[in-house]
Amino acid sequence: MSNINNTKNILSKWNNFRLKIIIEGIIVGFFSGLLIVSYRYALEKSLSFARYIYTIQLKNVFIIPVWIIFLIMGGWIVGIIIKHEPMASGSGIPQVEGIVSGKLTMNWWKVILSKFVGGAICIGAGLSLGREGPSVQMGAAVGQGVGRILKRIKVEEKFLITSGASAGLAAAFNAPLAGVIFVLEEVHKNFSPIVMTTALAASITADFVSKHFFGLKPVFNFKDLKPIPLDSYFYIIILGIILGILGVAFNKCIFKSQEIYAKQKWLPKEARPIIAFLISGVVGLSLPEVLGGGHEIVNSLVNCSFSLKVLLILLIVKFFFTMTSFGCGVPGGIFLPLLVIGALIGIAYGDIIKILFAFDQNYINNLIILGMAGYFAAIVKSPITGCVLITEMTGSFSHLLSVSLVCLIAYITADIMKSKPIYEVLLDKFLSTSTNKFKGEEGAKVIIEIAVYMGSILDGKKIKEVQLPSECLLVSVKRGQDEIIPRGNTSICAGDYLIVLSNENNADYVREHLCSLAEKCIDL
Repeated sequence: MSNINNTKNILSKWNNFRLKIIIEGIIVGFFSGLLIVSYRYALEKSLSFARYIYTIQLKNVFIIPVWIIFLIMGGWIVGIIIKHEPMASGSGIPQVEGIVSGKLTMNWWKVILSKFVGGAICIGAGLSLGREGPSVQMGAAVGQGVGRILKRIKVEEKFLITSGASAGLAAAFNAPLAGVIFVLEEVHKNFSPIVMTTALAASITADFVSKHFFGLKPVFNFKDLKPIPLDSYFYIIILGIILGILGVAFNKCIFKSQEIYAKQKWLPKEARPIIAFLISGVVGLSLPEVLGGGHEIVNSLVNCSFSLKVLLILLIVKFFFTMTSFGCGVPGGIFLPLLVIGALIGIAYGDIIKILFAFDQNYINNLIILGMAGYFAAIVKSPITGCVLITEMTGSFSHLLSVSLVCLIAYITADIMKSKPIYEVLLDKFLSTSTNKFKGEEGAKVIIEIAVYMGSILDGKKIKEVQLPSECLLVSVKRGQDEIIPRGNTSICAGDYLIVLSNENNADYVREHLCSLAEKCIDL
């Protein structure tokens, strides 16, 4: 009897919560915005402190041994943090994807605390890490916290987690649209009107809070740049291919760096970050420009002139420093470092084609933007997010055509080379060792929403012709604004959303099985 009441309760709330979830998304966006603003402020102060310490060390070498002790202590503390809260390790975006897909679970307040403190310590040491991954995860944790405090059902909580993730990216980069596109393209991997509207409400709110503190200027302050002429688009195609190849190399090196750290059996797991912290000490004394995420490098590329030799040195050091920083599993993202590496590739490419083919000097800075966008598309394999993100971060829509082209070419190149999206692989690696795997409550029900793709196995089939998993029940077919009660002769069309009821423990299997049917194309 309680099972029947539970099912009725789930279905009743599903039909009534659509407007309410948008309001709750605004609440999540507000608190996520405040949290990420605080995090950004803490990281800025931490990095300023690191730069100050390294400047002093160059004048007084006697401080170096003291700083080394602090680095060892900092690495050990971060190692202890991620040992006690593994969900706070790494970028955090794979963990969010695992939570949304029903594969992982997390304690929201522990993740926020661990990620915030751990991230600040890492940037305070100068590690080459970004703020966006932790911002996405902490935003998602805020969403889960709001859902738990308001005692929302599981399906509603996941919408709030998603909206929090979107708000986190929006507040981290002043990019509300990119936050929405990212959760649709990367986290959910399909378009859902409810996800979109909830995430948009949260992102706009978080962006408003962020801009109230940091101002209305875009993250990267590019001067007025003229769009590259159409007759020079051949150079953009070549750049896209290069970025695709180097993006694949980035992914392979990231995975290899994690394997190298894991093979150091002589070193306790909690002590692994010490290696990255000590390397940071060496880099800080020899090339402090590459410390932290690298935001200042991009601005200096725009405002200053560097020789090709200097650009290549910055590129190589930043690349390998990012590998050593991220590979040890400390809290920190790769968005910003990979964007910086992409910018360096773009401008170095511009200098080369200027020397070899007399490429117009006036358009070289445009290649910084293209380098960031294409490199992101190749590594994350989210080309639309790459286009929107770079457009919002630079505040320029005049480059949308060239940015779209380089993202498409880089994405296709990486796809031809059979490179998987980096967060998908990182999630699989995390799941193989995680103790935070999701366990559903006995008898608890969840609603699953599946989008039907054009040309898929389900497209054009009648419901009675489809073999659904025995662990689920099809309760509704959403077509546009209409809700269709499913019957045996009801035809399924491309663009429909199948609303399925399942036990919480079977939700992951049911989702994957139905998604494979809804996405897999019929062999022609």
